[in-house]
Amino acid sequence: MPQANITLIQGVIVEEDVRLTLVELCQACNVAEEHVLAWVIEGVLEPVGASPPEWRFSGDSLRRARLAWRLAQDLEINPPGVALALDLLDEIATLRARLQRSGSN
Repeated sequence: MPQANITLIQGVIVEEDVRLTLVELCQACNVAEEHVLAWVIEGVLEPVGASPPEWRFSGDSLRRARLAWRLAQDLEINPPGVALALDLLDEIATLRARLQRSGSN
């Protein structure tokens, strides 16, 4: 009998109600704090809290930060460009969901 190759993938499911500190978000995304600060200034990420030490980021912020980092690295997009690209991607997702609800494809 031939041997089957099995690949194990390990991950963590992040709930929407999870709150990450700035340091935890940076560690989870493997990005420097200055990138996250720039994305907050541009509106890419919206933390809860008055200042960086008090900021808490949602699970959705983790997804957005990872996507922002990929855009910045792979396409060499600056923070304002990342904000624009993510806004457009959000709009596309909203329109697709609206189409799906209406029964159109």
